[in-house]
Amino acid sequence: MEIIKTVKEIQKRSDMIRRSGKTIAFVPTMGFLHEGHLSLMREGRNRCDDVVISIFVNPTQFGPGEDLESYPRSFERDCELAEKQGVNAIFAPNEKELYGKNFQTYVKLEDLPNHLCGISRPVHFRGVATVVTKLFNIVKPHFAIFGQKDYQQVAVIRQMVKDLNFDIEIVGHPTVRETDGLAMSSRNSYLTPDQRVSALSLYASLKKAQTLLENGITDAAEIIRAASELITSHPGTAIDYITICDPETLADMETISKPALMALAVKVGKTRVIDNMILDIPGSQR
Repeated sequence: MEIIKTVKEIQKRSDMIRRSGKTIAFVPTMGFLHEGHLSLMREGRNRCDDVVISIFVNPTQFGPGEDLESYPRSFERDCELAEKQGVNAIFAPNEKELYGKNFQTYVKLEDLPNHLCGISRPVHFRGVATVVTKLFNIVKPHFAIFGQKDYQQVAVIRQMVKDLNFDIEIVGHPTVRETDGLAMSSRNSYLTPDQRVSALSLYASLKKAQTLLENGITDAAEIIRAASELITSHPGTAIDYITICDPETLADMETISKPALMALAVKVGKTRVIDNMILDIPGSQR
């Protein structure tokens, strides 16, 4: 497995792979890898000849007061885990290499970032879209694989790829959960044992929402109230948002008449935890 830290070197490598007729799968990460990340790498291995991941904690997607400096990092461990999954190369630039001096070009979507996490994190998706655009131009993949736990991120990237005519297929991979149901995230390492118990209320509320829908309750506000009551009954929780919305546009739905995305973000202690689920009406087809 190669570890590459410069733009020119990874571009040269990708050009060589493409000229040889092989396909490249790309998994962008911020490191501190867990099983969710590793499942994306395995998906890439199943689809392509060559698997590349990036490890870069991207400063432009963090807002003031967020956890840029304290974001967990473990580069040597990440390399060991990636190599075991058959990753061929890791692109691990530093900030200077990726953004250089006097950087001033950003990618901004008009609508999709104005929902869900984008409301409380107004600079986040501009940073995501910008760094992913740069990484796509640098790594030159045929496929790029993202976890559906960050549902809005996948939606933003799909739209960006469509709008800017990237010749890349975006693959959304199902959320990977711990044995207790908690959606895997690098930030889970911030949680104390008691906070982790409270964090499980997110997944419990999603499952309760599906049960309510199966019992004939289609009013989104009623389902959101039930989820809110369940979550706030756990200590140390503060709800950022609970939303039931159209899976494509992310626009709020008042009545669930088709498969709907339920997404939520909750502060558990100081840790922001997110989760989501597609709510299915019994007998409906996605």
